Amino acid sequence: MQEVALKAWGNSMGIRIPSDVIRELNVEKNDIFELSVENDAIILKKRFKHKTFEERLAEYNGEIHITEFDWGEPVGKELI
Repeated sequence: MQEVALKAWGNSMGIRIPSDVIRELNVEKNDIFELSVENDAIILKKRFKHKTFEERLAEYNGEIHITEFDWGEPVGKELI
């Protein structure tokens, strides 16, 4: 556990998050967090960030493979 101090920051107050915690959480400057208070504890949760198509493509070495999927024969009022 690490101790941090609450400091004045303009008209607000702020807590500096140590760099080792930043690395562990894999967060960056300007990331958005949800803040809540539960049982005298401040809870920060990183908001889900949608990836761009380019970011998703990079995760697969820039290669995508499109395959067809057989849904079977129509069984109701599906439009074909």
